[in-house]
Amino acid sequence: MQKFKQLLASRKFWAALVGLFMVIITSYVPDFPLPEDQVLALVLVVVSYILGTALEDGLTRNVTIKK
Repeated sequence: MQKFKQLLASRKFWAALVGLFMVIITSYVPDFPLPEDQVLALVLVVVSYILGTALEDGLTRNVTIKK
């Protein structure tokens, strides 16, 4: 249950969920008001955010362990 609570509190999880939602909604709703290139740009921003947050978390843990 603790892992589930951590997952719901994770910024990376929610960003991934938003990206997945955008991809799914544009696949199933053909007249969605965003063009495909804008959805791709949004998903790339979400992926960049996830990677940046993961890198930040990893480096923070690495620094605290060495102290």
